[in-house]
Amino acid sequence: MASSSDHTPHSGTAPEPPESDSTAASCASPALQGRERHGRVRLRRAAVPAMAAVAAVAGMVILTAQGALGVQFAISGMPFTVTATELRGTGFEQFGGLDNMAEGSPNAGDTGGQVLIVTSVIKNATLSDLCQSVDLGGTNLLITAGSGAEKVTATDLATDSTQLSGDADFRGIEIGNDASTLTKGGVQGPIGVFSQQADSVRITGLRQTNYATTAAVFRLPGLNLRFSDSGC
Repeated sequence: MASSSDHTPHSGTAPEPPESDSTAASCASPALQGRERHGRVRLRRAAVPAMAAVAAVAGMVILTAQGALGVQFAISGMPFTVTATELRGTGFEQFGGLDNMAEGSPNAGDTGGQVLIVTSVIKNATLSDLCQSVDLGGTNLLITAGSGAEKVTATDLATDSTQLSGDADFRGIEIGNDASTLTKGGVQGPIGVFSQQADSVRITGLRQTNYATTAAVFRLPGLNLRFSDSGC
């Protein structure tokens, strides 16, 4: 192996030390320094919207994990009707929100694929004589269940509706809550959104126009699915 002396120049002149980064930077032309500073400024400016986008996505993930979003999928944009002679539930919550259709959906219309909805959450629900129908244009896809001794039951039921009617009886109701503070249905909605909650709810003659329904468990005894000339 050669020693370090083997590589010493024979001219007798010691090699000049390399320029430090600070010396090289100070020797750079003003125009070059200006371009470098401008590039750094543009990079910082570009990072601002990127960070905002990351924060927004993170917020959506958190809301989804908390169950704050009534729907966690792209809706079709086709409304469906749900009726029941009676609904009984415990752990009721209700707040406003937006549902979004899949990109390029033919049902988007002039709304950009967004639908303003009211999310109703029921921790434990029982429904009698459930009927659900979807108008397919000329015919209806009809689902019925719970017309016998066994009723339809659901846990962590959430419906996104544009219309809800019936005769309602609430127990232990609170109106005007911030949706992020709800406690009775196990779901927290977006902060700053008007909401209400109750210990229990009973609705007779229920009728809803829905865009989505989710549930942890949904039992449909006596299920009957068929096409029909009329809906619910």
